[in-house]
Amino acid sequence: MRDTTPTHTYLTSRKNHSLYMLKPSQNINILSDKFKTGEVAGKAIEDCIVKLQNIQPFVRIIFAAAPSQDTMLDYLTASTLIDWNRIKAFNMDEYIGLAPGSEQLFSSYLERNLFSKVNIPHKRLINPSDTISDELLSYSKIIQEAPIDIVCLGIGENGHIAFNDPPVANFKDTESVKVVTLDHACRTQQVNDKCFNTIEQVPKRAITLTIPTLINANHLFCVVLGKNKSEAVKQTLLGPITTACPASILKEHPNCSFYFDADAYSKINH
Repeated sequence: MRDTTPTHTYLTSRKNHSLYMLKPSQNINILSDKFKTGEVAGKAIEDCIVKLQNIQPFVRIIFAAAPSQDTMLDYLTASTLIDWNRIKAFNMDEYIGLAPGSEQLFSSYLERNLFSKVNIPHKRLINPSDTISDELLSYSKIIQEAPIDIVCLGIGENGHIAFNDPPVANFKDTESVKVVTLDHACRTQQVNDKCFNTIEQVPKRAITLTIPTLINANHLFCVVLGKNKSEAVKQTLLGPITTACPASILKEHPNCSFYFDADAYSKINH
């Protein structure tokens, strides 16, 4: 049985008494803990994949690499319904400057949590070890080959989606993928998430898919966990659509579903 509150089609901010409408097709699901959140999100993504595989030969999915995705990926990799041979997998961002094979690389995360558990023969991950300009062109070309069916994403403490931090976020970006400089809040989050021991170890640059690339996907599934994300969740759902909180653009997507644990949702007032 799903431990979730009813779907909301609107939210009200008590502070300024303003009403923020969400698209009718959007779902906001609030679960008690990270395990239930991952289970409910994973089931929804599984259902979407199976439905798409019934009508098309391949499903193109962009995966995030972050602790918020752990329990959702646990559910997906245990699925007996998904035909992983018909999945084309991509990652949404990657650090520049880490040694090949570093455990902090997002490619390493996806290897541990996804590719080592299910066979996905069709995958293309960002390679920051190649000449960066060549990699941007190559990755952009393959991302643009066909529509992206599904994006599995989270929201950063500073409201970022992928590595589109507020200083570099652009809702009208003309590029599909670009090099960015990570802001201090983003780099601090990587330490908070225990991915690095100190902020000095966190790379200052990364390659990321841009916001239009993510938003142009057909289905978005956004999983957010923890009190450290609660202010970003509040600004995403109740605040204006602004690059000061890049995730606020998710409200504009006609088919974005949100999955929050109770801690991440804790600053929302009804």
